[in-house]
Order: sequence, then structure tokens, then C-alpha cells
Amino acid sequence: MRNVDKIFRLLKKKYPGQKFFLDMHTTPYKVLISTILSQRTKDANTLKAAKALFKLSDTPEKMLKLNPSKIQKAIKPSGFYKNKAKTIQKVSKQLLEEYDGKVPKSKDKLLKLVGVGPKTASCVLLFGYRIPQLPVDVHVFVISRRFGWSDKKTPQEVELDLEKKIPKKYWMDLNELLVRFGQDVCLTRNPKCEICPISLYCKYPRTKIRI
Repeated sequence: MRNVDKIFRLLKKKYPGQKFFLDMHTTPYKVLISTILSQRTKDANTLKAAKALFKLSDTPEKMLKLNPSKIQKAIKPSGFYKNKAKTIQKVSKQLLEEYDGKVPKSKDKLLKLVGVGPKTASCVLLFGYRIPQLPVDVHVFVISRRFGWSDKKTPQEVELDLEKKIPKKYWMDLNELLVRFGQDVCLTRNPKCEICPISLYCKYPRTKIRI
């Protein structure tokens, strides 16, 4: 594996404390809903929408009692708010009908929920249940390819690639570290290679591979 130990140590040194956007969302249900809100939007918008929504409701039971227009208004900053509001109420209903209102702790069961794909399922397990996972969002996808850790073309393929190559001891922290690094230095467009503490071990500055 390409310099994973050195890179991980440098990232941990740069970002010593946890500061993920889901910090305030301590239950698996909140992680699930927040990750649905995060689809096709920025983290800042997700946080704003999640805070507003969870002031109104933070359980499947309460969510189903809300008027859809209230949900839409609360989550509007996340974009695609009408579709997301429908998904939130559908998945809340499914949780109540099939899982007694509890979010499943199995990836296979999570993937059967409305609006849940591989990234969302991994996020719920990692941030909701603290089960080691490697969720692949845009930051993880882009940075993993730049580091030379994967050359796969889809997030699902990259996740499988990383699971084979990244030591499991790093799985709890890697997503958050790469997300923060992607927001701060290794931007999706125009990465700040000139100030990057990892450039010595990174494939991207030498090859300028296209993402």
C-alpha cells in the first residue's frame, strides 16, 4: 500500500481532534437522516438543514407526525428538499414497520432502506454504531485516487479497493481525515499542492492525473 502509514500519521497530526459535521448527531437515526440530507450538497448546507430538522423531530415516530411542508422548509438549505422530505418520511415509516423504529446494524439491511446506498449505509455503521467502515464520498474518492491508493472509476469500486488495501486499524478515522483534508487542502478542483504536507508521498503532483 502506497505510504499509507506515513500519510495517516501526517493527517492525524494536522487534524488531531474529531470535527466531523455529524458531531452533534449522536443516534444512528440522526446519522441516517443527516447522510440522506448530505446527498448532492455541501457539508455546511447539510449541517444547517439537519439542525433545523432535528429541532422539530429526531425519531421516526415524530418525523411521521410532521406535516411534509414543515420538513421541506427545515431542510431547504440542503437542496432537492421536496424529494428528500419524501425520502425521510418513507424511510421513517419503513423503520417503524419493519424494524420497530430502530435503524438496522447490518449493511445488507441498511441497503434495503429507502434512499440508502453504499455510502449512506457505511456512514450509519461508522458514525452511528462506531463499526469500522470506509465510506466513500467525493473527498475520499478523489483523494484516494490522487494518493495512488486506487485507480477505480466508481465510489463503490474504490470502497472495495480500499477495504482490501487499508489496514483496518485506520478505518475508524480515515473518512473524517480525508473529508477534512479535502475541504482544507486537497480540494476537488485546484488542490493546494504548494502547501500540502503530504505532497512528498502523493502521486498527484508528479503525474497530474485527471479525476
